[in-house]
Parts: sequence; C-alpha cells; structure tokens
Amino acid sequence: MNLLLLHPEQHLEGPFWRLDARQCEHVRQVLKLSEGDQCRAGVLDGEIGFARLDSIKNNEITVFFKAVSPPPPPLDLNLLLALPRPKMLKRLLVDAASLGIKRIVLINSWKVDKSYWRTPNLKAGLLREKLLLGLEQAMDTRLPELRLAPRFRPFVEDELDTWAGPGERLLAHPGDHADLPHQQEGPLTLAIGPEGGWTPFEVELLAGHGFHCHRFGTRILRVETALPALVGSLMRLP
Repeated sequence: MNLLLLHPEQHLEGPFWRLDARQCEHVRQVLKLSEGDQCRAGVLDGEIGFARLDSIKNNEITVFFKAVSPPPPPLDLNLLLALPRPKMLKRLLVDAASLGIKRIVLINSWKVDKSYWRTPNLKAGLLREKLLLGLEQAMDTRLPELRLAPRFRPFVEDELDTWAGPGERLLAHPGDHADLPHQQEGPLTLAIGPEGGWTPFEVELLAGHGFHCHRFGTRILRVETALPALVGSLMRLP
C-alpha cells in the first residue's frame, strides 16, 4: 500500500477522515506511525496529498488530509481482454489499474471456459477490490471503468465502436502479421485474446471493426505476462 486511498464514506468533517480496519493495521504494523506522523494519501477519484495522524484511540485512527496535486494522468489506452482464468484475473486487474488503464472490458471468446463466467471472482465487489489494490500500488486515485461482455458478437457488433471511440485499434495475435508498433501517441484500443489466441471468426469480426493484427515476437506468452509487456512496448507510461 503506497497510498492511503480514502473513500467518501470515511469522511468525517472538514479535512478529517477515519481510516478503515485494513488501513489502521497498515499504519500501525507496516508504517509504524504515531500521532503527528504523516504519509502519502489520496481521495478516491480525487486529489493526492498527505495524511497526518490526528488521533489514535483504541482501534480507531483519525487523520488530517491535505490535497497537494492531481493524480497521475491516465494511460490513453482501452483494454479489450478475453476473460482469463479466475486466479489470473485477480492479478491482471491489479496490474491494469497500476499501469493507468482506465477503461476495461472483459469479453467472452470461444476459447474461454464457460465456467469462468460463473466464478465468484466476477462479483462486482471483488473486481473493485482488485482495481483499488492497483491504485494503491501506483499512487493513483482514479478508479477504472470495468465492464463485462459475456456475449462476444453482440458486444462487438452493437457496442464496441462506441466504447472504443476514436484512435487506432490493435489486435495482439500470434501469426504472420506485422510487428507491434512502439511508443504510440494518441488514443489506442488493445485487444488481448485468451491463451491460444482468438479464433479466425473472432479475428475477422474484430478486423471488421477497425482492428489490425500484430504479432509481439515469436514467443507465446501467458496473458499475465503479455499485458504489461504489450503496454510497455506500445506506450510511454505517464
């Protein structure tokens, strides 16, 4: 936790906020702070600054928060991601939020196991928790927008163009394609398929909506390896 991320329900009055149980444990056990000490903090979807410990009473900690600067700029990249295995999904959401990706769609693919859509890990509260962990890691406050698209074709045909908006659209896919471009400028939408890649039908449908296939070297990577590698190659991190 590199940033105490304060939520609206923790606000008391004026500049004073109450930490939750997890934050209290971190302040006491990891940071080992006392009254009067301060650490980095931010308000969810708001500014970043510092929190000074105002009082520590029993298991309750109240802090004085002062905003200093806006959060880091978001990455100008939309992520269209075939739903990965549940355990991998947790790590990917943390990574995506840490990288500054603010718009994510988890979409179905023929190679996505149907059981993945029934996992408890897709509950909104658990997904949000992983995104928040990514914000704390990267010292960011802007919560990403996350959508689920359990039906591939209807989303691509009816919603994709509006969701993706202007900008280049790239499809990471193994095969005899042009190499992935580097250090792109401007808005970009990146589609990453399941392990094993998109099916020919899915590639054709995405291509019909402006996506261009690119390869990323000759190695077949796990999705959790491919995401940070692709983003780091494509764009300069803010």
